Amino acid sequence: MSDLSFHAALSRRDALRGGAVLGAGALVAASPFAALAQSEAANWPAVQRFVRSFVDQRKVAGMVAALGWGQAAPDFIAGGARTFGGADAVGADTLWRIYSMTKPITGMATMMCIDDGLLALDQPLYEILPAYRTMRVQKSYDGPITADNLEPAARPITIRHLLTHTSGLGYPIVQQGAIRQAFGQRGLVPLAVSRMALAREFFGGEARGTLESFADGLAEMPLVYQPGTRWSYSMGLDLLGRVIEMVSGQAFDAFLQTRLFDPLGMRSTTFQVPREDAGRLAANYFVMADLPLPVDLPNSSVFLDRPAFPFGGAGLVSSARDYDRFLQMLAGFGEIDGRRVMSEAAVRLGTSNLMPDTLASNGGFASGGRSFGFGAGGLSGTGEAQGLYGWFGAAGTAGLVNLDQGLRQTLMTQYMPADSYDAQQRFPLIVAEDAAARRGA
Repeated sequence: MSDLSFHAALSRRDALRGGAVLGAGALVAASPFAALAQSEAANWPAVQRFVRSFVDQRKVAGMVAALGWGQAAPDFIAGGARTFGGADAVGADTLWRIYSMTKPITGMATMMCIDDGLLALDQPLYEILPAYRTMRVQKSYDGPITADNLEPAARPITIRHLLTHTSGLGYPIVQQGAIRQAFGQRGLVPLAVSRMALAREFFGGEARGTLESFADGLAEMPLVYQPGTRWSYSMGLDLLGRVIEMVSGQAFDAFLQTRLFDPLGMRSTTFQVPREDAGRLAANYFVMADLPLPVDLPNSSVFLDRPAFPFGGAGLVSSARDYDRFLQMLAGFGEIDGRRVMSEAAVRLGTSNLMPDTLASNGGFASGGRSFGFGAGGLSGTGEAQGLYGWFGAAGTAGLVNLDQGLRQTLMTQYMPADSYDAQQRFPLIVAEDAAARRGA
């Protein structure tokens, strides 16, 4: 793939956040459609058609939806294979790169620390990481990193800011110019996409060092906005991984394992795919001129390597079954299978609108012409979307729960950029169509 064609295929600003921003050869061989349990297909006919259409039109190699109500077992609707032309049908336990769907998990881990009394929502970050006491802010967004374009931060960054992308911290896949170049030079790039050098360059470079050195290095970079003034997609959730380490005394990935993954039975959710599980991992594709081109194949995936550090913003691999377990716990307000994993208060607070009251009049989170609130690492619905919480991934995935209705919905597939197709925008609407039909039956 040439440099020109690769850059034409993707939008750097949207590739990682993807439908996070709702609305976020073997190639010609036929791919199988997974057998569906009749009861599951009957429960969600519109979702079944949705999945089948993407597979039959060869937009994706495979797709899995997990759907459920309250604490009831999920239904799985699956179609296609792990790779184009492959024989391995996808299913509930296929592994997918969930990218920014990692953020709500890190967000809820942060809420657990708040609930434990280890943190406070409006606590200044510098009380935990002193390097963040005196921050500088760019006067001109994405302008030069020079003294004449920097001013002091008007207020300290808080935990609330980090959770809601209102800290002013930048992001390599969003920023342009000097600051993006500086992120790459310093290895402040908290994600992995491919072994391809061109792909790494496109996403800003390659992560280096440890979570500690990442946090220290990020403190030396200027902010792109004044803290607390506007929603701007950021590395805040990655930085919270270091905060969790500091206040809990555990490595960030160990905290997730012991406090969330083990209690929830999320046995397939990890920052590194074990070599023996490569046969469960789906391939990832970049879409160029309507043609999906492989960028990370299962047996040579960059996710088989141990990452530089656990990326709390975009680092996890998971399955439809596992992510539904996370959503089921939230739907149970902290309980699952009769066991309490989080307090009800922590879930209710984390899924509510946590935006600071210092936002600029035009500084909120909006998508598709609608305004939303923002909670702990995920959107918080308002108005007719009241009760909705969740987020999306750069490779076409989605994970949402409506706490008012108890409706859980997970979409797993693998293509980039996420806005190549309208899967993420349409999926919640298709689920709502089936849900309304069931309620009216």
